[in-house]
Amino acid sequence: MTEHAVRLEAEPGVWLEGTLGLPEAVSGVVLFAHGSGSSRFSPRNRYVAGVLQQAGLATLLMDLLTPEEEEAERRTRHLRFDIELLARRLQGAARWLMQVSGLGSQPLGLMGSSTGAGAALVAAARAPEAIHAVVSRGGRPDLAGPLLSAVRAPTLLIVGGDDAPVIELNRHAWKALRTRKQLDIVPGASHLFPEPGTLELAAGMARDWFLQHLVTASKEAQPEDAPP
Repeated sequence: MTEHAVRLEAEPGVWLEGTLGLPEAVSGVVLFAHGSGSSRFSPRNRYVAGVLQQAGLATLLMDLLTPEEEEAERRTRHLRFDIELLARRLQGAARWLMQVSGLGSQPLGLMGSSTGAGAALVAAARAPEAIHAVVSRGGRPDLAGPLLSAVRAPTLLIVGGDDAPVIELNRHAWKALRTRKQLDIVPGASHLFPEPGTLELAAGMARDWFLQHLVTASKEAQPEDAPP
């Protein structure tokens, strides 16, 4: 597996930093959307990305805010719930991935945590032909609001069993989804999955979901054999 530092234009004039992880043989791509206060260097997201890479999935961990925006956000906290902004930038990153040699034809999934989960679902609702699977880990899918019913990508919601407020928010989001969906609760896990073995369990759930649905999407996209 190799890693590459990348810089991409997510919106006109907005350049963002990311880390692209490439396994030797790629069977799909997963774009990460973290919540405010985290970054592409998040140990938790990097761990999950490593589990996906070992399964043959390329990963892109990126910052959805510029360094200047991150600095302002630390003081005002005005961007962490700007789901529209985060979703637009995710869509821009998805378009960038489609131009990367060897990745553009691969099925794409979105992995969201915290408010990034809401942004991932908004992006999926607005680009149903481009997004083939979504996973939320300890996320706020409810922040996608009325667009939840427009999501077509199979969606997995993973929540810690000790994260009671977020469990309830995820249950409401699960009811609003009108696609193939699943809500998995990790026993004994709190919001950030710091308890021993809980992050590993959540990462395995995400890996299995992406493999199931991205590989299916890849097979469906292959042209049928020409008639003899």
